[in-house]
Amino acid sequence: MALHPQAGKAAAPEQLINVAALVSQYYSYKPDASAPGEAVSFGTSGHRGSAANFTFTDTHIAAICQALVEYREQEGITGPLYVGKDTHALSEPAMITAIEVLGANGVDVVIQRSDNESMGYTPTPVISRTIIRHNRNSSDKADGVVITPSHNPPEDGGFKYNPPHGGPADSDVTKQIQDRANALIADGNVAVKRVDIRQAKARGLVREEDFMEPYIDDLASVIDMQAIADANLKLGTDPLGGAGVGYWSKIAEKYGLNITVVNQAVDPQFGFMRRDKDGKLRMDCSSAYAMAGLIELKDDFDLAWGNDPDFDRHGIVCPSAGLMNPNHYLAVAIQYLYTHRPQWPQSLNIGKTLVSSSMIDRVAKSLDKPLAEMPVGFKWFVEGLSQSKIGFAGEESAGGIFLQRDGETWATDKDGFILCLLAAEITAVTGKDPGEHYKGLTEQFSAPVYSRVDVAATLEQKQKLSAMDASVITSDTLAGEPILAVQTHAPGNNAAIGGVKVSTENGWFAARPSGTEQIYKIYAESFKGESHLQELIAEAEALVGKIIK
Repeated sequence: MALHPQAGKAAAPEQLINVAALVSQYYSYKPDASAPGEAVSFGTSGHRGSAANFTFTDTHIAAICQALVEYREQEGITGPLYVGKDTHALSEPAMITAIEVLGANGVDVVIQRSDNESMGYTPTPVISRTIIRHNRNSSDKADGVVITPSHNPPEDGGFKYNPPHGGPADSDVTKQIQDRANALIADGNVAVKRVDIRQAKARGLVREEDFMEPYIDDLASVIDMQAIADANLKLGTDPLGGAGVGYWSKIAEKYGLNITVVNQAVDPQFGFMRRDKDGKLRMDCSSAYAMAGLIELKDDFDLAWGNDPDFDRHGIVCPSAGLMNPNHYLAVAIQYLYTHRPQWPQSLNIGKTLVSSSMIDRVAKSLDKPLAEMPVGFKWFVEGLSQSKIGFAGEESAGGIFLQRDGETWATDKDGFILCLLAAEITAVTGKDPGEHYKGLTEQFSAPVYSRVDVAATLEQKQKLSAMDASVITSDTLAGEPILAVQTHAPGNNAAIGGVKVSTENGWFAARPSGTEQIYKIYAESFKGESHLQELIAEAEALVGKIIK
């Protein structure tokens, strides 16, 4: 994908969404039940789409919520359902739909109180932590919903479900909800129970709690907040207009931290964003183009960071390195945590996705820690985190989570807050920022180069790619080296990766369709330099091209 000439530049007025039109489309557009592209489809992070494309509408959300009610009844889930939303334009109307359907079905719906700094928004990790906290002390198990399309463009909406374990729902759960929702839509949603939002509130079918303060109070159990305070670091953050925009000032106040929020705007058009590599507005805190505004301020702080709209991702900006590649930071975080958490059991696994950097493999080997290598999707780490068998789990797209300082479960979904605060702890405790630590790792293990290429793809092409097996690799070599492994299943749990990974001694590539966008992705990494990386990518693109043509 060629770099857009306006990448990293300010948004253009003509590319800002018409919020009124989008919300009108949400209520007025009806999906065609016979069109596969307009159906409910749960990818790696829930159902996503846009009202403008007939893929995220009131019809979809009502059906999903009714299907969710039926799933909860089947599983005997009787506790509260915590519902959070981010700052995308479609999140508010989708929450109203959810309350109307869930409330009408007698579900104990709990949302964030809106009269404090949270502004009624709830980050993904806060929902996960709230579920974990409730279920430790109650026999009536809670679960949760987060209405968010994560870092997707402003016109998109998203809906994801977290069962009582607190993390993303597994594929068998989402398939059941997805299939039932689509059956409801095909029947005109006649079986969907619903009450008007005003009636729902008047009849007490939804109640408000504060998720924010308990979450912030608990942070010292997972991060050495005192060390950060004692170091008096000058910290900066750009919430990118996301659901955690009001959290950082409260965190700073409670723990005595010097945090400057450089952008406190909440705008469903996200007109303050810098344009991503393709020229679109995408709140991707791992993109140097989307994060250009904060990167320009890097020398003003000892450390800075950004988050995506639902705060399950992190972007770490260091004076020494600018915006860190997510893979680089994951390796540093692992190295630090497994040497600075004395209460952690020695047997803890390190969780990584199959397409994360092999630098993590080398760090794990040096620490003599076992790897739990999983397919893409954070749901694969939930069991290990719930049982405190995985100490840290991370994925290449800037998502991560780790256990409390005492080795107990913190949460089971990605948490952008604690990954950012961990960077501050690392800097405070060691006197070196994460960028400097990564440089040390490259001196020890060599410096890999990594790339991900996104290519537009139809639904049919994505299906062909996900059905690949090892037989598609007919060559014995890759980019001049003997092929050592061809994988279509992850070694950590033997689950299908929905694509293929091919590895040599000094490099690898993986190809898989996106679970949330109409693209396929090629990941590649080389420990032999940029030219070798480009050879890997070229051979991968040629292979995929033959498969999906």
